Amino acid sequence: MEAQSLPVNYLPIIFQIIVAVAFAVGTMFATHKLGPKRKTKDKLTPFESGIEVIGNARTPISIKYFLVAILFVLFDVEVIFMYPWAVNFKALGSTGMIEMFIFMATLLAGFIYVIKKGALNWD
Repeated sequence: MEAQSLPVNYLPIIFQIIVAVAFAVGTMFATHKLGPKRKTKDKLTPFESGIEVIGNARTPISIKYFLVAILFVLFDVEVIFMYPWAVNFKALGSTGMIEMFIFMATLLAGFIYVIKKGALNWD
C-alpha cells in the first residue's frame, strides 16, 4: 500500500512556521515598543570595536588588503574540496589518489604564482 501525501499532512509544519514567524515579529515589536528610548549624544556616535572614530570612513584602503582577502578565500575554499575526497578515500582507490595529487599540484602552482607576483607582500 502506497503512502499518500495529502495537504492535511503538512498542517503541523505550516503551524510551526507560523508560530516561529509570529514569535520573531512579536518579539521585535515588543522590544521596540517596550524598550527604553534614551537618545544621548554618546549613543548616537559611531562606535566599532571600542575604538573612537578618527577621520572619515571613506578613506581609500590599499588594494593589497582586498587581494590578500580574496586569495585567502580562494585557497580556503579549495581546501574544503579535500574533505569529500578524504571521506571517500578508500572507495576512490589509486585513481582518486592520482587525481588529488593533480589537484594539489595545481593549487601549489597557483600559490607559487601568487608568491612570485608578490601579491602577499604588504610593502
